[in-house]
Amino acid sequence: MNANELATAIATETDRRLEASVGKIRHCVAQLSDEQLWWRPAESMNSIGNLVLHLAGNLRQWIVSGVGGETDTRERGREFAERGPISRDELLGLLDRTVDASREALNGITADGLLRPLRIQGFQLTALGAIFDSIPHFGGHTQEIVNLTRQQLGDDYQFEWTPSTPEEGV
Repeated sequence: MNANELATAIATETDRRLEASVGKIRHCVAQLSDEQLWWRPAESMNSIGNLVLHLAGNLRQWIVSGVGGETDTRERGREFAERGPISRDELLGLLDRTVDASREALNGITADGLLRPLRIQGFQLTALGAIFDSIPHFGGHTQEIVNLTRQQLGDDYQFEWTPSTPEEGV
């Protein structure tokens, strides 16, 4: 494998992880009302709606703008200040468009592109560093969305996946 094939593999794995997280988010959002999307466990905590806005903002800033070179227009404070209601369709549409734009930003990235120095949100790093920061951040907040959904639904929560074979952990 040469360096550019490795860069392509990194972009492919990034996309796979984003798609897995978006699938979990969609699964949770489908189980909730628009009102539940904006529920906060405490005033100082975020709702699922806020977290979706935050994920889209972070991904756009770090991958679409940082790695992809688009203009950074993020207003981070607004992601957390929003109290809704923004509908599920609008939230998921924003998330989908941002993931699609991140896919475009990573499409065709080269080894040199991964090592290109960037400054994002005051941090000096490479494009690879931006990916390594942004994707785990996305996954962490995805799990927070799963937890908030389970808090609200309790025993009515529908799992996205359950093991069905010994290899899977039955």
